[in-house]
Amino acid sequence: MYDRSSIDCEPNGQYYILSYVLPSMGSVRIVLVGPKYEGNIGAVARSMANFDLDELYLVDPCEIGDDAYRRAKHGSRILENAKIVSTLAEAVDGCFIVAGTSGIVTKGEKNYVRVPISAEEFAKRADGYGEKTAVLFGREDMGLFQEELAQCDLLITIPASDAYSVLNVSHAATIVMYELSKYVAPEPTPADPEEKERMFSFFDELLESIDYPEHRRETTSVMFRRLMGRAVPTKWEYNTILGVFGDASKIIKRKDH
Repeated sequence: MYDRSSIDCEPNGQYYILSYVLPSMGSVRIVLVGPKYEGNIGAVARSMANFDLDELYLVDPCEIGDDAYRRAKHGSRILENAKIVSTLAEAVDGCFIVAGTSGIVTKGEKNYVRVPISAEEFAKRADGYGEKTAVLFGREDMGLFQEELAQCDLLITIPASDAYSVLNVSHAATIVMYELSKYVAPEPTPADPEEKERMFSFFDELLESIDYPEHRRETTSVMFRRLMGRAVPTKWEYNTILGVFGDASKIIKRKDH
């Protein structure tokens, strides 16, 4: 944990005194997917230090050199300890909620992959939520791919100009971290992401058991994942729903035989 009563020096010689202490946000993991510019990685690390976040994962990043450390400032320790992985699955391992971010969203409700909530709304819903949460930020030029968004429990966006809605990744990350800092969650309690995935598997089995139209199953499955993600349910609530779906699927299968 950093001593927040530190002094930070900008290149122009101006000093900014940070004289307050933020509560721990240790339940949040920042994940940069395919970052192309080391300066942005460093800038994100710096903002993480500002908001007492220290868990940074980098998925297949560019080379990290002097520019990244120059931009990181007092966040250099976060940069040094960043976990570099090759897949998104590795980056979100152990996280109960996975939140993706995108500046490109849809207006209608049928494209569930890109129906978002605002960063402020996400922070409000996560208030008091103690489970480990991963927040994903995509590539500077292409963002998160469709298949990556489909793995997210919910999608966050930052309202901006219709003419130019895509923010720099480090700016977007800073805004999301700021919103989260206003609703700091307690230290995480043990959770089992495998149980959550088992619930989604049971939901898929239930769709199959009731002969739900095959061509609609994938979009309905993603819709349900997003619905649960936006609700930010507790582990107990996840397990309760898991039990209902599991029992329902078994009963339907027994009747069919």
